[in-house]
Parts: sequence; structure tokens; C-alpha cells
Amino acid sequence: MSDTEVIQSAAERPSKGGGNIFARIALFVRQVVAELKKVVSPTRSELITYTTVVLVFLVVVMIFVVALDYGFGLLAGWVFA
Repeated sequence: MSDTEVIQSAAERPSKGGGNIFARIALFVRQVVAELKKVVSPTRSELITYTTVVLVFLVVVMIFVVALDYGFGLLAGWVFA
């Protein structure tokens, strides 16, 4: 980014604390609506893929935690028995 682009984008930003509170709220709502229009819902196949990835990751983490718990339980039993 060049220096002129940084100066221009800083000049376009609204000043902090200035302006009517209702105007700032309206600006915020307009920006939220504009961002929500950019959202794209996943297709059915993408949704199935994402769900599968999350479930597999969950199972792997569960196995890891169970193994650690079992190992620390054996270690505690050995130390304090």
C-alpha cells in the first residue's frame, strides 16, 4: 500500500466521537446489512463435508483426552498407592 492510499482511507473514516448518535447507529446498521448481503450459504455437499471434518476432529481430540486421563490416572495410582 502506498502512503497516499493510507491517507485516503484514513480521511474516509468517520471521526471518533463526532456526529449525532442516531446517525452513527444508522451508519452501523447500514454497514451490517451490507456485510450480511455478502454472506454466502454453503451448499449441501459443503455442509456435509464441514460437518464430517468437525466430527472427526472431535473424535480425535476425545481419544487424546481419554488417553491422557487414563495415563495420569495410572500414574497417580502408582505414585500414591
